Amino acid sequence: MIPLTCKLKLPSLVIKKGGTQDPHVDNGDENPERGNWTNKREYILSTIGYAVGLGNIWRFPYLAYKNGGGAFLIPYFVMLVVTGIPLFFLESALGQFCSQGPINTWRAVPLLQGVGIAMVMVTLIVSIYYNVIIAYSLYYMFASFQFPLPWSSCSSSVDRNCSDTPIGAVFIPCSADLSVSLGGQSSPQTPSVQLQGQLPSDWKFVVYFTATFPYVVIIILLIRGVTLEGARDGIEFYIGSQSNLTKLTEAQVWKDAATQTFYSLSIGWGGVMTLASYSNFHNNVFKDSFVVTLTNAGTSVFAGFAIFSILGHMAHIYKMPVGQVVKEGFGLAFIAYPDALSKLPISPLWSILFFFMLLTVGLDSQFAGIEVISTCLLDAFPNIFKSKRALLTSTTCAILYLLGLPCVTQAGIYWVTLIDQFVASWVLLVLVLLEIIGVCYIYGGNRFIKDIEMMLGHKSFTFWLWWRACWFFISPCIIVILIWSVMTFTPPRYGEVQFPVWGLALGWCMVVFILLWIPVVALYKLMRTKGNPWERVKSLCSPSEEWHPYLDVHRGQRYSEERCRHRKKHTNRPEVNVNVITSSWL
Repeated sequence: MIPLTCKLKLPSLVIKKGGTQDPHVDNGDENPERGNWTNKREYILSTIGYAVGLGNIWRFPYLAYKNGGGAFLIPYFVMLVVTGIPLFFLESALGQFCSQGPINTWRAVPLLQGVGIAMVMVTLIVSIYYNVIIAYSLYYMFASFQFPLPWSSCSSSVDRNCSDTPIGAVFIPCSADLSVSLGGQSSPQTPSVQLQGQLPSDWKFVVYFTATFPYVVIIILLIRGVTLEGARDGIEFYIGSQSNLTKLTEAQVWKDAATQTFYSLSIGWGGVMTLASYSNFHNNVFKDSFVVTLTNAGTSVFAGFAIFSILGHMAHIYKMPVGQVVKEGFGLAFIAYPDALSKLPISPLWSILFFFMLLTVGLDSQFAGIEVISTCLLDAFPNIFKSKRALLTSTTCAILYLLGLPCVTQAGIYWVTLIDQFVASWVLLVLVLLEIIGVCYIYGGNRFIKDIEMMLGHKSFTFWLWWRACWFFISPCIIVILIWSVMTFTPPRYGEVQFPVWGLALGWCMVVFILLWIPVVALYKLMRTKGNPWERVKSLCSPSEEWHPYLDVHRGQRYSEERCRHRKKHTNRPEVNVNVITSSWL
């Protein structure tokens, strides 16, 4: 905890820029310029809401079923311990230490500041199609306010995209009129779902509901599911006696476990750093990282029981094996599970609850995505945006709304799949690998541990042995193996529809656009730094003068001495322009 005397002295230590008080900053905040979470509960719920996304609901249960059932939990929790928790802890500590977003945190290693920009670009592009998934959930939720449910049977003989055949026996190429082929058979139509409204600029109070309500719904669906006939068969397929330990000898199982760990914790997106940057400096980030990561993993396992218990009931009705009614990804959330819910008594109630849960889960993740974008702009240009935060957030939402319109045409589901397969894939692994190299090998792992000790207030050499092993060796090796394994490119598809060549080319253009920021920013900084090539690289691999805790009261003697050495070096060697990052990124 921060001593009361520190809190009383803070206003005199911080110089307000521009003389304008941010309306979203409370006068009792430790950091009056940026603001802080009102309490630890807000931070924990916000981070859990961000980490627990739609992938926990529809991706983990399918992976567990596909990779040996209960046996899949072994590689999943192993990967969680050796990669997920260490990297989540690293990103959280990095953001909390400097109280900056994912771009300005790279003041620690200015040469790699393009990594931070690339993270924001990933979040920006993913936020476009995340809006669309939220719109799908909203559309289905309102469509559920009728009995019978519109997808429970085919009432119109003219609907060519409708079939009463069990979904496991036929591929349905069109779902809720949201998709047609991208290959030119049909041109995109006007938007079939309109995204209206905007996210509030200060969403930290909303998260109390959106972060907790999904658990209420999952519990309700689980209780209802286990009372249904055939539920036992579904749970057996998910994690019961169908578990196959021989699957542990397959490399694909471990690869799926590792990638699910990365994606479910949202590592490499910039959101973890952003949310942690609003924590108090002496917050116990180590404890919080464990709470969030273990809650995230538990949610994935728990949601699987609710999903498969009801799918087991549907398989019982259709008199089919459970494996034939299970679908992956969007198909599970918007085809298989809605079909299963339509077979229950009072089916509209269960359908409304399910899609409202998807809506709240999606909104939680989208809240953090918007916060990443707005925080980076606020950190870079505080004099411009500090007093206009509501306008900045509204403008960001409006731009994302416009960019997402092509994704809600009749070809929209293909655009969503294309972005998801190319952007939210191995690009993140590359960014996380560069993050580890930058923090642990260039900035210095031991130095970073000292920074964490400044926040936690205690030292323990044996405690840090494990984190050194993970950060320096285990996690980088696993990421390199994953990158190597996914380099065997398989063109994405939606159902049985393959993407045309120009669609794949567009996907690769998005990948290049994201990764290109890294060499471009590095080259730009090298050109602006004086000295010979070695001096330029060395200068940009050293922390900038503005790399330190945000408030003077937290910098202590260590960073005061480093600043003096930095200035002395700059004075004695004027030919070398030590990189100093001001309010701008470049």
